[in-house]
Amino acid sequence: MEILVAQYAGFCFGVKRALEMAKSALKDNQEIASLGPLIHNPQVVARLEREGLRVVDSLQEVACGRLLIRSHGSPPEVYAAATAVGLEIVDATCPFVARAQRAAAELQRDGYGLVVVGDRDHAEARGILAHAGGSGYIVEHPDEVAELELPWRVGLVAQTTQRLDRFQAVVSAVLERVEELRACNTICRATSQRQESAVRLAEQVDVMIVVGGYNSANTSRLAELCRDTGTATYHVETAREVSPTWVADVERVGVTAGASTPQDAIDAVCVRLRDLEEASDGPMGK
Repeated sequence: MEILVAQYAGFCFGVKRALEMAKSALKDNQEIASLGPLIHNPQVVARLEREGLRVVDSLQEVACGRLLIRSHGSPPEVYAAATAVGLEIVDATCPFVARAQRAAAELQRDGYGLVVVGDRDHAEARGILAHAGGSGYIVEHPDEVAELELPWRVGLVAQTTQRLDRFQAVVSAVLERVEELRACNTICRATSQRQESAVRLAEQVDVMIVVGGYNSANTSRLAELCRDTGTATYHVETAREVSPTWVADVERVGVTAGASTPQDAIDAVCVRLRDLEEASDGPMGK
């Protein structure tokens, strides 16, 4: 069995930066709180918690004097509230997320009604909307556009982990409803690279394994794109979830991973696949 790993897989720049900032903040052995998980990978977050990072759901739970803003960003009111109670802020917002926030705020200031293409319940998408004053819409699919009450001037931005084809489809749907449209492609390059390389690989293999947190939007998007190619695709968080039945009698297996997935998790999946090959009595072991 041949195991192929996508050219672009695993940690992106924004995640690496956030982890480095968290580890640097933890070096002095003082507790620091993260408002929500720093990144969407439970295993990595658990490691950070063992080192002293405390994940909280609200500022009221922050007993220490430091607050870590996670890579997905936070609404402006979080910064204001944290400053008001004297918290030291360590801002690990991904620069590409910050760019989307600024683009949304500029569109709002310029008088455009805002549409954010993203996952309605995702912290990043909600935060982008909040940076534009909270007025506007978060749209997940182009067919939702018909139900919106849109002004004649509309600005569009995207959650950084969105599929480009979906963003383009929403742009087309909105354009039919308005007189003026300003679209800012705020999908980060790392996301596009991972998606493109995952699709290329999926088209060449019999099975795709996508590694990453189940709460990770960009990992789920990778799995969705791979399935769209027609290749059998499985999303796992850890190597032990890989089932022998998935790779029985196959010649080529592809592996990719979301932007919040550490290299050791990718390596562990590859080791698991090799172990299954060696344990097989069928063609995989030949």
